[in-house]
Amino acid sequence: MSISLPEFLDAWLDEHFDEVVATRRHIHANPRLSRREHDTAEFVAEQLRQAGLKPQFIPDGTGLTCDIGDGDRVIAIRADMDALPIHDPKDVPYRSTVEGVCHACGHDAHTAIVIGVGRVLAELAAVGELPGRFRLVFQPSEEQFPSGAPTMIRHGALTDVAAIFAFHCDAQFPAGQIGIRNGALTAACDVMEIKMRGRGGHTSRPHLTTDIINAMGRIIVDVPSLVGRRLDPRQAVAIVFGAVQAGEAANAIPEEAVARATVRMQGRETWQQVPDLVKEVTHSVARSAGVEVEIDYRRGVPPVVNDRAASAMFAGATAAALGEQAVAEAPMSMGGEDFAYYLEQVPGALARLGIGWPGAASDIHQANFDIDEAALGHGVRVMVHTALAAAAGLSL
Repeated sequence: MSISLPEFLDAWLDEHFDEVVATRRHIHANPRLSRREHDTAEFVAEQLRQAGLKPQFIPDGTGLTCDIGDGDRVIAIRADMDALPIHDPKDVPYRSTVEGVCHACGHDAHTAIVIGVGRVLAELAAVGELPGRFRLVFQPSEEQFPSGAPTMIRHGALTDVAAIFAFHCDAQFPAGQIGIRNGALTAACDVMEIKMRGRGGHTSRPHLTTDIINAMGRIIVDVPSLVGRRLDPRQAVAIVFGAVQAGEAANAIPEEAVARATVRMQGRETWQQVPDLVKEVTHSVARSAGVEVEIDYRRGVPPVVNDRAASAMFAGATAAALGEQAVAEAPMSMGGEDFAYYLEQVPGALARLGIGWPGAASDIHQANFDIDEAALGHGVRVMVHTALAAAAGLSL
């Protein structure tokens, strides 16, 4: 490049940082749940059109892509746009206007950053300084199964793509730090629903029933332990029940009960093993308790496994954009992230965007989640550096 990228970004952010913040706040105040992101997608498209770009919607209008520049080799940058069914209690001007729906995971920040990156790349293209073709990918439904990444891939998001990059907000890191990890970053995550049936009756005569509540307790306690005993102890599996529904009266043993859990594990090999094993163990425990069970085991997302060269590129770009001190080691997470589907097809990396600030005790998927908005500028800087480094042909 004949221009100095750091100086160009300094000038661009001096002029446009407040607009990036306003974009994030608009999305935060107007959240949409998974597969209902039509308004958000149209807002994103309008922002891109104003920058002279030509976004393309997927058929249902909940996601879009936008190519910038020319060339056979495409570098993709992904953002997710959906919110969570969580009440927003924050006393801020950009508090959610949709009751019971909130951006409690940072997807509003991801989207605002990638819009900002698109605007920067468009300006570089306008002055003949864009070395290749780039694709912005704005996907729906990262938070819900079936998730949106396979939908975007089916509609061409990865066509001609050589590498793909993304951020995920992380309050464990302060704004100004980027957490990077080579190899496995997140766990695979599946969802299981167990329906139990048995003979109900009065709690004074449990011997005349199958005591489905007792059986449910045994399944909730015993299945995670027994599955763990059947696997190599180096293969971590976390089965955690988040929903249990059974009965209404304290003195009546119900005939039906439902329990729902997530099943999280490290490594693709374990991900292949676990479904049959979990179902086998659950049936065994249910039989011993005398209840009938139906198990609906649904595949969620595979693990995110960052490419070695792409991770190194993210680290180098972070150092170039923010300084060596900004590069941090990201821990392995048991969370699930459907960016994994893109990485199954092309090399790339997901990095943790530090959004925390001193004294704040906020984590993702909590009602009070918020970000230090300085992170938005850091995200734009690092992602522009990363995308341009990848386009420069460094080996991936």
